[in-house]
Amino acid sequence: MNSHLENHPHRRLNILTEEWVLVSPHRTKRPWQGKTESNEKKEQISYDPECYLCPTNSRISGTKNNDYKNTNVFTNDFGALLKDTPAFNYNNGLLKAEGESGICKVICFSPNHSLTIPDMDIPSLVKVVETWQSEFQKLGTDSNINYVQIFENKGSVMGCSNPHPHGQIWAQKSVPTEIIKKTATQKAFYKKEGISLLQKYIEQELKDGTRIISENKNFVTLVPFWAVWPYEAMIVPKRQMATINELTAEENVDFAQQLKTLTQKYDKLFNTSFPYSSGIHQAPTDGKSYKEWHWHMSFYPPLLRSATVKKFMVGYEMFAMPQRDVTAEFAAQQLKSL
Repeated sequence: MNSHLENHPHRRLNILTEEWVLVSPHRTKRPWQGKTESNEKKEQISYDPECYLCPTNSRISGTKNNDYKNTNVFTNDFGALLKDTPAFNYNNGLLKAEGESGICKVICFSPNHSLTIPDMDIPSLVKVVETWQSEFQKLGTDSNINYVQIFENKGSVMGCSNPHPHGQIWAQKSVPTEIIKKTATQKAFYKKEGISLLQKYIEQELKDGTRIISENKNFVTLVPFWAVWPYEAMIVPKRQMATINELTAEENVDFAQQLKTLTQKYDKLFNTSFPYSSGIHQAPTDGKSYKEWHWHMSFYPPLLRSATVKKFMVGYEMFAMPQRDVTAEFAAQQLKSL
């Protein structure tokens, strides 16, 4: 790696959003006298009679869960978006607002109360991928839905309100800000180069190898050059696809394998059930053509030095721009070695 990148403060460009991140590698040498916490222990029970998400249990709404054997999907009892929200526009000088309708769903990955993604077998993870695809298809074909966001908040530190391993799917009428930015950058690059931005990017990364964590026939997992979070990672299909519904059966298996590999490495890094927020970014579902889009799944974990020392977005990050101390290259080598 370029010695300047390894030793001196510098900025790196996120090619998907055209935003910069400040990297300060020399700061990893500073002593730590900040807050530490006890390591969050992972639950080891397969069924909790008090859990709102376990099979056959009743949720707070009074609805009883199915006796599900693989995944289970239901409409969130406290969704941030509601299907029957009235359409309205509020304009008062510089004050503007509009009604936003949508659907929020919860997906339980397994009936097992303690089985997180790194502990699931490949066939079970393929079921998760297939459920994501099925829900994306159903929600994306709704004329009132123009974007579908699949994500997971893992661990209480990431705001997860129930320890039963699960993710969420929010589908909404408008296209979110991050997707608008990523659509613009990918469209501009595709128009100029005739190839997807991420396809060109992963070709360069595979040739370099420095930031690659793992790969198989159809997918590559890497730490992006512009990563913000200490052990941020991205899973990208080698073949350009706008959405996960273009995956073949073989690619579903390879995707599941990379999901398991990355999350196992996370758990082993600090010997803890590694917290993170992960999400799949893909093309909008508004009926327009998005031949430039190359879907990808990002992981944003907050742990920095140990299972108890976290990275917080405070101070400079809140008021100026993202900043990190651990370089993307160091993080990638740490994860790759596990």
